[in-house]
Amino acid sequence: MNIQPEANGFHTNNKEADPAWAGVVSLSLGVFGLVTAEFLPASLLTPISEDLHVSIGAAGQSVTMTAVIGAIAGPAIVIGTSRFDRRLTLLALTALLIISSLLAAFADGLVTLLVARGLLGIALGGFWAMSLALAMRLVPERLMPRAMAIIMTGVSVATVCAAPVGAWVGEAYGWRSAFVIAAAVGGLAFITQLLTLPAMPSAGAAGLGTMATVLRRPAIRLGLLTVLLVVAGHFAGFTFIRPFLETVPHFGVEGISAVLLAFGIGGFLGNLFGGFVSERNTALSIVIAATGIAATTLVLALAGSLPSVAFVATALWGFAFGALPVSVQSFVTQAASDEAESAGALMLTTFQVAISSGAAIGGLIVEAQGLAGVFGFAAVAALCGTLVIGILSRRTVATAS
Repeated sequence: MNIQPEANGFHTNNKEADPAWAGVVSLSLGVFGLVTAEFLPASLLTPISEDLHVSIGAAGQSVTMTAVIGAIAGPAIVIGTSRFDRRLTLLALTALLIISSLLAAFADGLVTLLVARGLLGIALGGFWAMSLALAMRLVPERLMPRAMAIIMTGVSVATVCAAPVGAWVGEAYGWRSAFVIAAAVGGLAFITQLLTLPAMPSAGAAGLGTMATVLRRPAIRLGLLTVLLVVAGHFAGFTFIRPFLETVPHFGVEGISAVLLAFGIGGFLGNLFGGFVSERNTALSIVIAATGIAATTLVLALAGSLPSVAFVATALWGFAFGALPVSVQSFVTQAASDEAESAGALMLTTFQVAISSGAAIGGLIVEAQGLAGVFGFAAVAALCGTLVIGILSRRTVATAS
């Protein structure tokens, strides 16, 4: 018999157990460090490319590397480390965050930077694949929504802070300093996790059989295809947002930091909006998010040379994308409520594949057509995702049920 990854392989806290809130907060701090490190290249691409003497498109592959490795590492770590104490596994992943950030800070060329970003991909993929199961080990089942909300706060704060702070630190102290700060955050997370997380010994082995079974469901395939299209389009554009803001609307460093801060705040608000709408209609929430991404990136492609337009469109873009993850997660979870862990693992891999393919395609488009072209691609890809979920969702979900 195949064992469902994490949730079925390990005992969770029963309803009478005391919640380990300090441990939950340490997970939030860890994900804050991971997402901050993941997003840093988007705000530092220009100085990175200049310092390492590579093109903008080549430097953008640092985003691709993290996503590619993350897509593979997530399920692999869940399965390969299933017999180890989960506390030790998490500490090892946080240590990789520290190592990868320091390696990036002292990179002497593109190869070293890509190795560093690959190590980050291992840490990021492993954490996201285990996050729900880790929370289940720390709090009773009835408190799971609150625990996940605390963990996701780390994502929201990183989304707001990473890009603008990275741009400011990069300008004031050099892009390498931003990665040193990311390493310091990782160190703080490691110490906090070491002090607060209880032992979480293995209670079984994980397998791939359940994931394959879940993937056969039409509604799951629909949701994952939507993610692949929309997220690939988003990251094709977002990877090159700083060069675009510098060369098209001609923002200075202060202006870029302000625009990226607006994007982050928009993402935070969009996450709240997506959760609110998803409770009522998950497909509608995805349509709104994907349509918003398509519309705002199209505006940037056509009228992004106007600073005011670029600022507003980027802020609204952040809002639209912020609503997407919670919307898609709700859609897929509803389609596989009996196998939520396996559906989550599939979602992780699809997100990482979409990020890597989007960044790679974006780099090729930038080299061939320039920065405006990549936002046109982002709009088309997001629009295709909108059509997939909007036109086919009812028929596919009806068939699945």
